[in-house]
Amino acid sequence: METDKNTTSAGVISRSGQEIEQVLVSLQTAGRPIVASLDEGKLQFRSRIVIVDPKRRYFVIAASDDEAANLALLARPRASFRSSAQELRFEFPAADPQRSRFDGKPSIQLGFPEVLVSYPRRAEPRARVPAQPPLQCIADARGIAAFDGQIVDIANGGVGFLVYAADITLEPGTLLKGCRIEHAGGTPVFVDLEVRYSSPVTLADGRRAVRSGCRFVNPSNDLLKLISSFMGVAA
Repeated sequence: METDKNTTSAGVISRSGQEIEQVLVSLQTAGRPIVASLDEGKLQFRSRIVIVDPKRRYFVIAASDDEAANLALLARPRASFRSSAQELRFEFPAADPQRSRFDGKPSIQLGFPEVLVSYPRRAEPRARVPAQPPLQCIADARGIAAFDGQIVDIANGGVGFLVYAADITLEPGTLLKGCRIEHAGGTPVFVDLEVRYSSPVTLADGRRAVRSGCRFVNPSNDLLKLISSFMGVAA
């Protein structure tokens, strides 16, 4: 079984082809919409799955009614899709979009997802982190390319943060190594984070950002103490 059974607020991640197939087929059968945010959140691609073919490693979705959204999707090497069913939400990346036809109608073929994240709505209480003093995260500090994130909520199992850089793409399953969490008046703590979902948001001042939810991979005692200091803040 390739599923990570850590059922934190950041969700459950699966790399099992069989499990991913089951979710995609269930979304297809139920006719559930799938959505991808494109062009820094300015466009929303909405569609439904029409074919799931794990043996040939692809699935097919209907073309959107919005041709601008179709063109934006086709121009990308890959995109992350979101959907939901019952009490669960799902996110999965898919690559190599190509124009196709299904049942005589325009469609788009994509490579079969390598990873899928499912997460319940508010599975675990989360504490909001006040804007002042900020709780900053230097993400992937010990990885390939570090970047800044502003932490907005925190829980025992994971963290949510905002990223303002338009060129940062965080897909489900991405491992951010040695993330440095800095807090006022304290020694920074380090932790690996695994991305579970990302979605564009528009802030109150009109700025665009990407909100990502991540699971703590190796939380230290120092990190757990830091989390406990925030859990009294209203979620």
